[in-house]
Amino acid sequence: MEVDHGTVSLGEWTFECGESIPDLEIEYEAYGEFDGDNCVLVCHALTGSAHVAGAHRDDTGGQARAWWDDIVGPGKAIDTSDYYVVCANVPGSCYGSTGPSSINPETGEPYGPNFPPVTVEDWTEAQRALLDELGVPHLHAVVGGSVGGMNVLEWGKRHPDHVEKLIPIAAAARLDPQCLALDAIARRAITTDPHWNGGEYYGEDQPSPDDGLALARQLGHVMYLSKASMEQKFGRRAAGRDAARSFPADRAANFFPYRDVESYLDYQAEKFVKRYDANSYLYLTRAMDDYDLSAGFDDDADALAAFDGEVLLLSFTADWHFTTQQSEAVADALRSVDVDTAHHVVDSDHGHDAFLVEPDNVGPPLADFLEAGVEGKAVSDTVVEDAEETSFAPVHTSLFS
Repeated sequence: MEVDHGTVSLGEWTFECGESIPDLEIEYEAYGEFDGDNCVLVCHALTGSAHVAGAHRDDTGGQARAWWDDIVGPGKAIDTSDYYVVCANVPGSCYGSTGPSSINPETGEPYGPNFPPVTVEDWTEAQRALLDELGVPHLHAVVGGSVGGMNVLEWGKRHPDHVEKLIPIAAAARLDPQCLALDAIARRAITTDPHWNGGEYYGEDQPSPDDGLALARQLGHVMYLSKASMEQKFGRRAAGRDAARSFPADRAANFFPYRDVESYLDYQAEKFVKRYDANSYLYLTRAMDDYDLSAGFDDDADALAAFDGEVLLLSFTADWHFTTQQSEAVADALRSVDVDTAHHVVDSDHGHDAFLVEPDNVGPPLADFLEAGVEGKAVSDTVVEDAEETSFAPVHTSLFS
């Protein structure tokens, strides 16, 4: 599969907050051939990159593994033999698009904490501008998971005439207070690291706030898993003899076991701090936390009333980060303004990460919806009489045959 990857300069850019930078650059990857009406825009999740599919690349800023390679590619759910697939790294990130770690051309120094606050709305407008540069006026579909799913909803809100199908996966119209609270703790882990230095840590001899970022990432991993998946994956087992603690331990730790779940979190954190920027983590979690689909409108239904295409929502029963109830609330809002909508609920123990690690559950309804809309044979619409109740009828893979 051939991959077109590069960086497009969008020139001077004013963010929703009103602040500007001299030049906004957007890193992107594109797969397949554009025929005028077959473009699918893929929106990445919080710490994802434009490298959604394909072979290993050495210039992805540390994220060498394509994050949705099981879904995007020839013969896969988003078939690059049929669709022209584009994925753009969002502003504020550290994977090629302009963000806090980028050099400000006016000063010759990294923006650091002087980078403007970014929003999901900014991401959407930057994607629209990128597509204009690539010669893509209209989208067959926009698809994304987690905060990428919020990005999808914003496309339906801001550019309802530019897209035919919306596919928000494991997403919601806004975060609930529990997730807002956990994100706040994650940010405080970074900003209380003495090496954060108010966001000014990019000097050659200046250490990065790795401990704070590691703790933030560990908290994120707990949010992405479920009780069932953690029990299956770790139980209460002690880690192997060669496992080494990543953080200082109290004296009593020598008596008690270093558990497998702790070792897993330490390992994931060690990998993450090598590839991600702490300021970008602060900026992008703020963007996610601030997002509210209804902003500027009476409610969610009013925000999406101008969209006249089709929508497929996918949610997962053990996902407590973005719940099935939250997806159903979006589906209800869409149905109330007569948008053809299906809500496909997958019975899964994986938690929020299911959209990344369960291609056999995500792929069939996604592929059918791209081809046939809500009438696709693998798309099942789950109707809930009362969104406050949890009376969902899960959709299992056995129904795909």
